[in-house]
Amino acid sequence: MLVAAAVCPCPPLLVPEVATGAAPELDAARTACADAVGLLAAARPDRLYVVGPAPGGANGVYPAGTAGSFAGFGVDLSVRLGEGSADEGAGRPADGRSAEAGEGGPADGRPLPSSLSVAAWLLGRAGWADAPIEGLGVDEAATPDVCAGLGRGLADSAARVALLVMGDGSACRTVKAPGYLDERAAGFDAEAARALGTADTAALLALEPELAYELKVAGRAPWQVLAGAAEGAGLDGRLLFEDAPYGVGYFVAAWS
Repeated sequence: MLVAAAVCPCPPLLVPEVATGAAPELDAARTACADAVGLLAAARPDRLYVVGPAPGGANGVYPAGTAGSFAGFGVDLSVRLGEGSADEGAGRPADGRSAEAGEGGPADGRPLPSSLSVAAWLLGRAGWADAPIEGLGVDEAATPDVCAGLGRGLADSAARVALLVMGDGSACRTVKAPGYLDERAAGFDAEAARALGTADTAALLALEPELAYELKVAGRAPWQVLAGAAEGAGLDGRLLFEDAPYGVGYFVAAWS
């Protein structure tokens, strides 16, 4: 059963070594992420799943100890998803839903996708040692039904499950944004922020994949995994941070 969740953005710029001169601009976001991860620890989960968007071919399960790198962003910095252990595969949804749903099986030695590398950095910064960890890279094209099914499988895998959910909002908030300005972006982000801040699972599942794709929203699929995991859990939500630096929507939320 899901007992807590933290929602964080996943730009590599959250990592100060990657951000270099822009590091202070995201200090408030980093602080909010640290607070959200701290609330996960306070929930005393039996297992933590880290869920984030993955480009084609990088979706699937990532065991504890899987390495990630920021070398692709010009920084010689590597991270690991927690500490590897003998029970790395324990807790994976027993019904094999991740493979069934087209989300791939174990990552077979592949490095973490960028979103999960940022999550590993956040957990390392927090000194996470409160529960075994496993990562799940979600295909950004996965349908809401598939995402919700994945979430239900995660929630059913242990008595007390926590999620760290990585994902950005639209990348079309200004003319300098990666996707240029799209007038629909502000409305989409406002609804996403409201849903994340109030733990509104129905509203998250109602986010339209096609519109999210057009607005370059990286968080839609992971947020819908969270929505599936939280069904019937009765969690309350709090929005800890909302901003759109660089024209990209960034949200931090805590559910408990």
